[in-house]
Amino acid sequence: MSISMDPQELIIDFKKLNSWEDRYSKIISMGKKLPKLPEEFKIEDLKVKGCQSQVWLKAGLSEEGNVVFQGESDSMIVQGLLALLLGIYSNKKASEILSISPNFLEELGLKKHLSPNRANGVYSMLKQILLYAQAFKALEK
Repeated sequence: MSISMDPQELIIDFKKLNSWEDRYSKIISMGKKLPKLPEEFKIEDLKVKGCQSQVWLKAGLSEEGNVVFQGESDSMIVQGLLALLLGIYSNKKASEILSISPNFLEELGLKKHLSPNRANGVYSMLKQILLYAQAFKALEK
């Protein structure tokens, strides 16, 4: 994802929205902007375990040594949640990814306003992102 977001700016943007319906609309809109994952990457090895919906997540390194994530879901809301996570964590050094506290998810109110299955899915996607970052950290110079 090319759009990079700061967790605190995201929290401020979400607090400006009056209702959770508006916030869900924003999340879905974010998902619509996420580029489609090429079909060759929609394989079992890249599926995120623990998500109710199907989610595929691929990670690679840019020429600059940043971890770049690509992903897609078959659910509009999950696609948006994935876009939110990728906006925060993608295109950064692995050590930087690992230093970003996931507390912004609590501050956004996602855990309270998502179904338990959706909330678990968000944390499963986050866990996979952090696992990729941990693996790439060994390659950092």
